[in-house]
Amino acid sequence: MPTPFADRLAEAVRAKRSALVVGLDPQLDKLPLELRRAAQSEPDARARAAAAIRAFDAAVIELVAPFAVAVKPQSGFYERWGAPGVAAYEHAVERARAAGLLVVGDIKRGDIGTTAAAYAEGHLAAPEQAAARADAVTLNPLLGSDSVAPFLKIMTATGGGCFVLVRTSNPSAGELQDLRVDGRALHEHVAELVHRWGEGHLGACGYSSVGAVVGATAPAELRRLRALLPRAWFLVPGVGAQGATADDVAAAFDGQGLGAIVNSSRGILYAYGDAAAPAWKDAVRAAARTLRDELRRVAQPALR
Repeated sequence: MPTPFADRLAEAVRAKRSALVVGLDPQLDKLPLELRRAAQSEPDARARAAAAIRAFDAAVIELVAPFAVAVKPQSGFYERWGAPGVAAYEHAVERARAAGLLVVGDIKRGDIGTTAAAYAEGHLAAPEQAAARADAVTLNPLLGSDSVAPFLKIMTATGGGCFVLVRTSNPSAGELQDLRVDGRALHEHVAELVHRWGEGHLGACGYSSVGAVVGATAPAELRRLRALLPRAWFLVPGVGAQGATADDVAAAFDGQGLGAIVNSSRGILYAYGDAAAPAWKDAVRAAARTLRDELRRVAQPALR
C-alpha cells in the first residue's frame, strides 16, 4: 500500500521544519514584464498567457522550494486560458513534484456519482498523467457524503489526500458557514462529517489524510475547530494579502509543530509589487523565507 498523504505531509513538515504552502495563483497582468515579453512569439493570446505562466511557475517553484513543503496551484487561474492553461497547470504540478514539493490541487470540486468519480480519477489517480497528479485536492462538501466518497475511495488506493472546505477565509464566508443549525454553526456540522470521513484514513503520524480548510481570518472559529478536529490536517489560507498574520494560526498546531500547513499566495507571488522590478526573484524568495520563519516561531518549539 502507498504511504498515506497524512504521513508524507508530516514527514515533509519535520524534514524542512516548515509549515509553509505557496499558492500558485498566476494573474497575467501581475506577472513580471520580462516573462510576458518573452512569450510574445506565441501564436495567440491563450498560448502567450500560458507560456508566461509556465515560466513564472517554474521560477517561483525553484525560489520557494527550500522554504515550503507544498505548492497549491489554483485551477481557475489556469482554466481561464483554455487548453494551454490546463497544460500549464499540469506543468506546475510536474515541476513542483520534481522539486520535491507536495502538491495540493486547489480545485474545490463537489459533485455526485460518476461526475465526482471522474474528478477524483483525473486529479488523483489517472495513470496516463501520473506526473501531473496532485498529492491532495480541495473539496466543496455542499452536496454531501456521496460527493466526497469517490475521492475517499481513490485516496485509499493512491495514498492521496483531500482538504474539505469547513470555515473559509473569504469575507462572506459566514453568510452560510456560520448559520445556526440545531444550535450549532453549520461549519461545525461540516467538521463532524470531516471527522467521520477521516476515521478510515488515519496515518501513523496520528493525523488523517482527510483534512479541513480553515481560514486564518476567523481565529476564534479556527481554535474551536481544532478542538473538534484533533486528527485532521488543517490547510489554513488567509495569511498575507487577506489580512491574517502568522500569530492568527498558532492554535492550529499541536505541541509537535504538526497539524497545520499555512498557505500564502499573493503575499509571496507578488511580493515585488512592480511588474517591471528587475529584482522580482529576490522579493519572492525573501517573502517565502520570512513567512516560513514566522510560522516556525508560532508552530511550537518542534519547528524552530
